Amino acid sequence: MLALGLRSPISISTIRSCRTVPPAAVRAFSSSSVSGDRSRGGLPRFYSQILPSSKGETVRVQGDEFWHMAKVLRLRVNDRVELFNGRGVVIEGYIDGIDRTGIDFLASDEPKVVTPKSAQWDVFAAFGSLKGGRGDWLVEKCTELGARSITPLLAERSSSITENRVDRLQRVVLAAIKQCQRLDEMKLNPPLKFQDFLPVIAETKLAFLAAAGASPLCKTLNLSRLEASGLIIVGPEGDFTEKEVELMTERGATPVGLGPCRLRVETAAVALLSALMLWSDAQGSISPSEQNGSEA
Repeated sequence: MLALGLRSPISISTIRSCRTVPPAAVRAFSSSSVSGDRSRGGLPRFYSQILPSSKGETVRVQGDEFWHMAKVLRLRVNDRVELFNGRGVVIEGYIDGIDRTGIDFLASDEPKVVTPKSAQWDVFAAFGSLKGGRGDWLVEKCTELGARSITPLLAERSSSITENRVDRLQRVVLAAIKQCQRLDEMKLNPPLKFQDFLPVIAETKLAFLAAAGASPLCKTLNLSRLEASGLIIVGPEGDFTEKEVELMTERGATPVGLGPCRLRVETAAVALLSALMLWSDAQGSISPSEQNGSEA
């Protein structure tokens, strides 16, 4: 499955440098929105497609991220910050220079690679028909909760999603990644037709389908074994048709109930993902070899 990935609005060019980082010159900067716990990101963190490959190397940050750093947070030369690439790599450094077009970031440490340690959940939701920012909210919260990917599902009762909307959702994803301090990318996949989705279910060991009247999720999880990855399936407004539900269950999807109330599409997606993320964490970590074998 082809992922659109993070299409960054920033432009970055690498500048080779052999400079020695002067630790006495750098100035710590702390934003009120950033936790003091370094494992959660103790410094302001910004997205960059290109990172310094080693300590002492410089990259130039331009575009939206430059605007956020210089105009919104009003960072200055020698302020310490972090850059991440959305693929699990983060590097600490400081602002070495600022001009009208960009910021020069100088790495003060070697790049660090952080790999996910819990099961990875891919969300397939038919949210193309949602109005009033509800689809944006779904994508934002799934990103913050730790979904590996979100795929707009084109079903009988939600058969399209505009290209302009997909572009906007990319910006929502980037903002949410920065807000929640995650280092790995949340992939926003191209819309997928229902018939093309059925083979994906058949190839997956864990696939949970939000369905009214189904066996409660917690009861189902008590009988389930954690895998390195799994699918979350949420239908459109009006739900999937009976035929669609039948086709998905025939290929291995497990219907699960989310309580006695009728939920909106975005509420069901967030409720199911939240429960499964907590269940995954309680079951223990996934080894790197298992993670690599479950790449979507």
